[in-house]
Amino acid sequence: MEIQELTFFYLHENTSTIEVQFRLNTDSEDEIRTDYINLNEASDFGYDIIMENNNNDIDEEEDEFYWLDSPLVDEDILLTFLNEYYIIHSDKLPKPELV
Repeated sequence: MEIQELTFFYLHENTSTIEVQFRLNTDSEDEIRTDYINLNEASDFGYDIIMENNNNDIDEEEDEFYWLDSPLVDEDILLTFLNEYYIIHSDKLPKPELV
């Protein structure tokens, strides 16, 4: 069991969770799995999935891309964490849903 494709992820800053959608190597193209994981879980596994954001040179008055100020997620580290997380916590692996 390994995550073949990470199709979507979103960091919910207000709840300190990350929403992930993915396919395992055993899932069909018509199946997707969705889960919400507390960021503390990643920390407990020794992973820091949040990258530093160094956009200090942006003029705040012209900042039409305000969403760039939100934390960035390192997709490679997230994928590594998820694979390890679901090996150890196989009971938490979400069931596939048809898309």
